[in-house]
Amino acid sequence: MLLTITTTHQPATDLGFLLMKHPERVLERPLPFGRSLVFYPEATPEQTTAALLVEVDPVALSRAPAGGETGTLEPYVNDRPYASGSFLAVALRDAYGTAMTGQSRDRPELAAQAIPLTLTLPCVAARGGPELPERLFAPLGYAVEVRPLPLDPEFPEWGERPYVALTLRAQVRLSDALRHLYVLLPALDGKKHYYVGEEEVDKLLRHGQGWLDTHPEREWITARYLRFRGLVTQARAHFVLPDEAGGGPAAADEPAVPAKPRLHDERLDGVAGVLQQSGAARVLDLGCGEGKLLRRLLAAPQFRELVGLDISARSLEIAADKLRLAERPELRERVRLLHGSLAYPDSRLRGFDAAALVEVIEHLEPHRLEALTANVLGFARPGLLVVTTPNREYNATFGEAAGLRHPDHRFEWTRAEFQAWAQAAAQAYGYAVEFRPLGDIHPNYGPVTQMALFTQEGRASPR
Repeated sequence: MLLTITTTHQPATDLGFLLMKHPERVLERPLPFGRSLVFYPEATPEQTTAALLVEVDPVALSRAPAGGETGTLEPYVNDRPYASGSFLAVALRDAYGTAMTGQSRDRPELAAQAIPLTLTLPCVAARGGPELPERLFAPLGYAVEVRPLPLDPEFPEWGERPYVALTLRAQVRLSDALRHLYVLLPALDGKKHYYVGEEEVDKLLRHGQGWLDTHPEREWITARYLRFRGLVTQARAHFVLPDEAGGGPAAADEPAVPAKPRLHDERLDGVAGVLQQSGAARVLDLGCGEGKLLRRLLAAPQFRELVGLDISARSLEIAADKLRLAERPELRERVRLLHGSLAYPDSRLRGFDAAALVEVIEHLEPHRLEALTANVLGFARPGLLVVTTPNREYNATFGEAAGLRHPDHRFEWTRAEFQAWAQAAAQAYGYAVEFRPLGDIHPNYGPVTQMALFTQEGRASPR
């Protein structure tokens, strides 16, 4: 799959400064599903083109087929190596991540300027008809050219498939164009090759900032990008238009109303606050994922030792990258990331002041909870354990048929079920437990997230 970016801005070779890729060099980068190449087919002061070529390894792809794809042959015979979609979006962020932020070390004023750009994609998966790219890109100011691609040019009677050749032209900031592609290519395709979790809401809100709120297809884009009802509901809470807030823009002398924090951020901020109030200095993040809680805790000097544990080696690699551990050797004595499972006792986890299980337990099979409880409260025995989990009763407010909020959840508890489990665990292992709400509280259904604080008997609970 291929993406070319062409500009006639003078001098056109400044495109290399914006992309931070030298026109005289070929950049090759490994990807989990293959490799990408960045090169310049032409680089003159009058016109410069940068090409991003993505080569997908079909053998590697067959060993880890995309989520949601079924069928005996589909892992081996599919359009993933050829039709631009989420694979290209991932490669785009990997190759042009700095350019997507709108930063340029050598041409900062140009990075903030709209320049003439032509974006060409020879094959794009457009599941929704050849008119779909026009609906998505035209409202953003692009002139859109779409050419449907037949299944086989030699046999036109076979008909067309959901693939188009796409050309986009606009006077636009490069960073905006890259963010538009990053969000809209997976939406056009309607599939992603990787697991879709809460971090996808972060990506959508971050890369959709400044344009998605007012897009006429906002709801459709959100649903296609996130796929799952619970994630779509989270994202919708952050789309606020001026006329939705009271019939027009606020008067100049009216104070701006701060945006409501996302539930995911509110939950992590709440747990970080509890840990800080506890006075803990040595803290475990059990099921740390990509290290979002650790990054919050790292900002407080109070936490002298932070340890994240996760069963996913890939998540730990991402956490290390986002914590910048390789770039900041001074953090190595303060932050450790461990690969392991809570299904087994682990002596590395003993002796800590506090630990957190943030939205972890609902991802376990119910019969494994007993082992987790014994290993955390019985073996590791932190002075304080903070546990959060969704409140199933609150799901009724979503206005759809009752169900789990996330496809990887194995269960979700009511308030009574959560309290019964926590009280039994506290009694079994010599802890006291109290319960606190997190996030919005419904008068009938309670909080969107429920939290339990386990403290060793004789210790004061954080306030």
